[in-house]
Amino acid sequence: MGGFFAVASKEDCVFDLFFGTDYHSHLGTRRAGMAVYGKKGFDRAIHNIENSPFRTKFENDFHDMEGNIGIGCISDYEPQPLIVRSHHGTFAISTVGKINNTEALVNDVFGKGNTHFLEMSGGDINATELVAALINQRDNIVEGIQYAQSVIEGSMTILLLTSKGIYAARDALGRTPVVLGKKDGAYCASFESFAYLNLGYEPLRELGPGEIVVITPEAVVTMAKPGTKMKICTFLWVYYGYPSSSYEGISVEKMRYNCGALLARRDNVHPDNVAGVPDSGTAHAVGYANESGIPFSRPFIKYTPTWPRSFMPTIQSKRNLIAKMKLIPVHDLIKDKSLLLIDDSIVRGTQLRETTEFLYKSGAKEVHIRPACPPLVFGCKFINFSRSTSDMDLITRRVIAKFEGENVGADVLSDYANPDSERYARMNEEIRKELNFTTLRYHRLDDLIESVGIDKDKLCTFCWNGVE
Repeated sequence: MGGFFAVASKEDCVFDLFFGTDYHSHLGTRRAGMAVYGKKGFDRAIHNIENSPFRTKFENDFHDMEGNIGIGCISDYEPQPLIVRSHHGTFAISTVGKINNTEALVNDVFGKGNTHFLEMSGGDINATELVAALINQRDNIVEGIQYAQSVIEGSMTILLLTSKGIYAARDALGRTPVVLGKKDGAYCASFESFAYLNLGYEPLRELGPGEIVVITPEAVVTMAKPGTKMKICTFLWVYYGYPSSSYEGISVEKMRYNCGALLARRDNVHPDNVAGVPDSGTAHAVGYANESGIPFSRPFIKYTPTWPRSFMPTIQSKRNLIAKMKLIPVHDLIKDKSLLLIDDSIVRGTQLRETTEFLYKSGAKEVHIRPACPPLVFGCKFINFSRSTSDMDLITRRVIAKFEGENVGADVLSDYANPDSERYARMNEEIRKELNFTTLRYHRLDDLIESVGIDKDKLCTFCWNGVE
């Protein structure tokens, strides 16, 4: 995933840019950057944020940088923003999304005269650099952005900073949001709708799918009208979105309450307490508790003073260890209790199995698990919502392979994704046994869509049902 913030102001923009970008720290764990343009031209800073928060790493840059327009980003992987010099002039660029046909696009760009790409560690090509090269294939920036989005298999939202203003382009199907804000003498663009509120901005509007605007201190001008088809990522509400954000007018926190309520309406167990895996499961658990009348409790607390999410390492084994170390038990709320625990999802299952074992060792009688979304059967092709590099990283696919072999057709996978099928029930029971839960009941996709409350045709549900 990743997050971004952009400001065009009649005054210096660095204060707003610094704090607006920092408000996106929950969306990325590895790198962050800011680029500004002012009297001294372009200036940029990029830092690794794996072991220190954004504000600490960029404090000196905050005091040194000057400019009235700028873009900032939080990234899970590639260094950005990049500063590029091309026939369009010099510009800085940052992206959020995923490219599935990188090799084909690189070869095409080579064939059209691009001489080289810089390799990152591990030999990968920086996706943002590739996007810049694609934009440079056209005569102007707007056509270049549209061309890049048309040839990329996946999804790509783009911020592009020039000396005159900022191009903000939402991905073609609106899988990720771009929200505009305004105040006297300034406009901003943000991934998260709450990020500008404490900086004095008021909501202006959200960009539509594929819409491209130019932001200056004086105005926001549409350069390419939005498309009519949208497939915004439903997982933004389930997990990635910050509780105080809204997408397409739908509150993240309220949607999570709805999720918990609908989980409760279908349930038939009677635990002593309902709890959420902190922090993303908490609101779902509140919704469940309010609907069911079963008391909400916090049987373990997440220790965040020195281990917020942005400190998580990229190596999965170390992530699992630190995730376990961050949870501190409250034994009086666990011992001899039947607990119902809600997590946002089950991906690999490792962390939730260890959390369950941790509760049993702390004296819990029962641990009932209620994921706030359906089983993840398909790896995300569009925004990298998880770190899985293969569908076989998903516990569902490993269980399905155990029953069917690894070469499974789309019709069989579709049957496993159907909550009313025998295959689904068999998969659910196998996951329950492997992870040592007392009971396991996933949220249904139809209930999840109802929890969001917008047209299902506008929602991307690929990771659950394989439908693009």
